[in-house]
Amino acid sequence: MTLRAVSSGTSFLLSSILTVLLFSGMQMYRQWLSSSQLHTILGGYLGSLLFILCLTAVGNIESAAFGKTFQTKLFPEVLVCLLVALFASGMVHRVCTTTCLLFSLVALYYINRISQQTHTMPAPVHNVHTQKKKK
Repeated sequence: MTLRAVSSGTSFLLSSILTVLLFSGMQMYRQWLSSSQLHTILGGYLGSLLFILCLTAVGNIESAAFGKTFQTKLFPEVLVCLLVALFASGMVHRVCTTTCLLFSLVALYYINRISQQTHTMPAPVHNVHTQKKKK
């Protein structure tokens, strides 16, 4: 079985649907997520997943609109997606906001690292010829 990547439009659609489902699930189970310390940490982790899905949706819609070479930047795309995830986590519990921030920053570091390994091209090698001066 071979796995193939989906198009930017399909990925946008999938990540948008999952973002809405995760947000509504966090709101439906708000009482349970704030019932204990471990559940509160889980709520922050779910908030960081919401951040990743939101960032994926935004990146894919920009890629579809502006071309494959367009890059998602720290401001405004990443910051807006992070604020959305922090707001959703804050609606569950205040501690969820803190754990969401921590988990999201770690996830952003690894997303950036994987992106650099996947999408960077090796620098071209230029041969520099030095000529000796004739006396």
